[in-house]
Amino acid sequence: MRRFLVLLTMFLVTGFLMAQDHAAAEAAVTVYPYWSPAVGMAIAAGLCGLGQARAIAAACEGIARNPAAANNIRTTLIIGLALIESLALYTLLVAMVKG
Repeated sequence: MRRFLVLLTMFLVTGFLMAQDHAAAEAAVTVYPYWSPAVGMAIAAGLCGLGQARAIAAACEGIARNPAAANNIRTTLIIGLALIESLALYTLLVAMVKG
Protein backbone atom coordinates (compact mmCIF):
# COMPACT_ATOMS: atom_id res chain seq x y z
CA MET A 1 0.00 0.00 0.00
CA ARG A 2 2.87 2.33 0.78
CA ARG A 3 4.38 1.78 -2.67
CA PHE A 4 1.04 2.63 -4.27
CA LEU A 5 0.80 5.88 -2.29
CA VAL A 6 4.36 6.83 -3.23
CA LEU A 7 3.66 6.21 -6.92
CA LEU A 8 0.35 8.08 -6.78
CA THR A 9 2.02 11.04 -5.09
CA MET A 10 4.82 10.98 -7.64
CA PHE A 11 2.39 11.08 -10.56
CA LEU A 12 0.31 13.84 -9.00
CA VAL A 13 3.29 16.00 -8.08
CA THR A 14 5.13 15.66 -11.40
CA GLY A 15 2.27 17.29 -13.27
CA PHE A 16 2.67 20.43 -11.20
CA LEU A 17 6.45 20.35 -11.29
CA MET A 18 6.66 19.91 -15.05
CA ALA A 19 4.03 22.55 -15.83
CA GLN A 20 5.43 25.63 -17.53
CA ASP A 21 4.24 28.31 -19.84
CA HIS A 22 4.45 27.97 -23.61
CA ALA A 23 7.44 30.32 -24.07
CA ALA A 24 9.51 28.46 -21.47
CA ALA A 25 8.62 25.15 -23.09
CA GLU A 26 9.78 26.37 -26.51
CA ALA A 27 13.01 27.74 -25.02
CA ALA A 28 13.72 24.42 -23.31
CA VAL A 29 13.13 22.52 -26.55
CA THR A 30 15.38 24.79 -28.59
CA VAL A 31 18.22 24.68 -26.06
CA TYR A 32 18.36 20.86 -25.76
CA PRO A 33 16.83 19.50 -28.96
CA TYR A 34 18.89 16.32 -29.21
CA TRP A 35 19.16 15.26 -25.58
CA SER A 36 15.62 14.13 -24.84
CA PRO A 37 15.44 11.24 -27.36
CA ALA A 38 18.87 10.00 -26.29
CA VAL A 39 18.02 10.13 -22.60
CA GLY A 40 14.68 8.41 -23.24
CA MET A 41 16.36 5.66 -25.22
CA ALA A 42 19.04 5.19 -22.55
CA ILE A 43 16.42 4.85 -19.82
CA ALA A 44 14.32 2.47 -21.91
CA ALA A 45 17.30 0.30 -22.83
CA GLY A 46 18.49 0.11 -19.24
CA LEU A 47 15.08 -0.78 -17.84
CA CYS A 48 14.44 -3.31 -20.60
CA GLY A 49 17.78 -4.92 -19.78
CA LEU A 50 16.83 -5.16 -16.12
CA GLY A 51 13.46 -6.63 -17.04
CA GLN A 52 15.03 -9.20 -19.31
CA ALA A 53 17.53 -10.18 -16.62
CA ARG A 54 14.75 -10.71 -14.08
CA ALA A 55 12.72 -12.73 -16.59
CA ILE A 56 15.66 -14.99 -17.42
CA ALA A 57 16.49 -15.47 -13.75
CA ALA A 58 12.89 -16.40 -12.96
CA ALA A 59 12.77 -18.82 -15.91
CA CYS A 60 16.00 -20.50 -14.82
CA GLU A 61 14.64 -20.86 -11.29
CA GLY A 62 11.36 -22.25 -12.61
CA ILE A 63 13.14 -24.80 -14.79
CA ALA A 64 15.35 -25.79 -11.86
CA ARG A 65 12.30 -26.36 -9.66
CA ASN A 66 10.28 -28.24 -12.29
CA PRO A 67 12.39 -29.65 -15.15
CA ALA A 68 9.33 -31.31 -16.71
CA ALA A 69 7.86 -27.88 -17.50
CA ALA A 70 11.03 -26.62 -19.21
CA ASN A 71 9.50 -26.45 -22.70
CA ASN A 72 6.49 -24.43 -21.55
CA ILE A 73 8.64 -22.10 -19.47
CA ARG A 74 11.09 -21.60 -22.35
CA THR A 75 8.30 -20.76 -24.80
CA THR A 76 6.74 -18.28 -22.39
CA LEU A 77 10.17 -16.79 -21.71
CA ILE A 78 10.90 -16.20 -25.40
CA ILE A 79 7.53 -14.53 -25.94
CA GLY A 80 8.06 -12.36 -22.86
CA LEU A 81 11.56 -11.36 -23.93
CA ALA A 82 10.25 -10.39 -27.37
CA LEU A 83 7.60 -8.18 -25.78
CA ILE A 84 10.14 -6.57 -23.45
CA GLU A 85 12.48 -5.91 -26.37
CA SER A 86 9.64 -4.40 -28.38
CA LEU A 87 9.34 -1.68 -25.73
CA ALA A 88 12.91 -0.62 -26.42
CA LEU A 89 12.28 -0.72 -30.16
CA TYR A 90 9.18 1.46 -29.80
CA THR A 91 11.22 3.93 -27.76
CA LEU A 92 13.88 3.92 -30.48
CA LEU A 93 11.19 4.61 -33.08
CA VAL A 94 9.82 7.53 -31.07
CA ALA A 95 13.35 8.87 -30.51
CA MET A 96 14.10 8.72 -34.24
CA VAL A 97 10.82 10.43 -35.16
CA LYS A 98 11.23 13.13 -32.51
CA GLY A 99 14.96 13.70 -33.04
